[in-house]
Amino acid sequence: MAENRKLHRTERLQVMLDERELNLIDEWRFDKRIPTRAAAIRELIARGLNAQNLEDPEQRARSTDYSVMGESGGL
Repeated sequence: MAENRKLHRTERLQVMLDERELNLIDEWRFDKRIPTRAAAIRELIARGLNAQNLEDPEQRARSTDYSVMGESGGL
């Protein structure tokens, strides 16, 4: 982290994951040596929001239509 400042987080976000999705996130976190699951998820969100040249996801009707794993089964 470039800046050494105390963050004031006021919002809690609940996300339901299945065991396989959680394992993928944990494996990525440990591989990158990120200290907490929450920090890893924030990093993945930041990377996703900053990603370029990605196609928009197809419109889907239900939340359960979205998954951590792509069609290939990985991140």
